[in-house]
Amino acid sequence: MEVCELAHLRRARDLLDREYARPLDVPAMARAALMSPSLFARRFREAYGEAPYGYLQARRVERAMSLLRGGGMSVTDACMAVGFTSLGSFSSTFARLVGEPPSAYKARDHSRLAPVPPCMTRAWARPGWIAEPCRIGEALPAGPRVGSLA
Repeated sequence: MEVCELAHLRRARDLLDREYARPLDVPAMARAALMSPSLFARRFREAYGEAPYGYLQARRVERAMSLLRGGGMSVTDACMAVGFTSLGSFSSTFARLVGEPPSAYKARDHSRLAPVPPCMTRAWARPGWIAEPCRIGEALPAGPRVGSLA
């Protein structure tokens, strides 16, 4: 993929990240990337590993998770605030990506995330993200090391 094509895709992805609450469809996303809808959908999947609409749905659910963690918003209000027009589709998409319905997620204790900076909270709570143990500071695996004579 050419650099200019990646730049156009990035422009469309930035649109999705910024305007997730707006009604966006693939043709609108493709216009932002200066591509036809079919080419845009193929290239977006190649570059980011998921379909553009799937990426948009994940961003919406991610933002809804943040609103629900705050506790001051109902599930219905969070649904509408992030751009879903149907509570049913919001709930099913949320449950598919997060693993539990939005009402159960909202009711859960989120206090362990309170002292964590928001940028890390977003990463840890990202829909579909599978937590793996942090490897920072762990010993390197046995074997020859760079710069050693072994």
